[in-house]
Amino acid sequence: MKLTIELVPETSWYSNMRKVMTKEDWDILRKQVYKKYNWRCGVCDDIGMMNCHEIWEYDDVAHIQYLRGFIALCTMCHHCKHIGLAGILADQGRLDYTEIENHFCKVNKCTHAQMDEEVREAFELWDRRSNHTWFINFGEYENLVSNK
Repeated sequence: MKLTIELVPETSWYSNMRKVMTKEDWDILRKQVYKKYNWRCGVCDDIGMMNCHEIWEYDDVAHIQYLRGFIALCTMCHHCKHIGLAGILADQGRLDYTEIENHFCKVNKCTHAQMDEEVREAFELWDRRSNHTWFINFGEYENLVSNK
């Protein structure tokens, strides 16, 4: 799948660069990422409002979450990456979940049944990972962490 679902373990919610950097430094970083991607989505190549998405790698044995980089994502791809939050927003009437499903299927050239399977597998992995406390390793970005 070109567009994958990435559910952050519940025990790691809010452990992200945006939360550990000053607003000013985060704005500089995200704008650098957008520029790197020519203000286009790094997955579907769409233009418009971008989101700076963190790329994480998980060591499921040692329970270490490694920050590997950043990618510019359009709003629709970002909602697909965080499909759990998208579902919550849809339940609140703040988002049309059908649009998210259609975008996922269009980008991946897959059926809704295939998407449902991807969502199911992502939530199974999320459930397993959420049973552990994760050590957050910001790697090469550690120097950007501030003590706000």
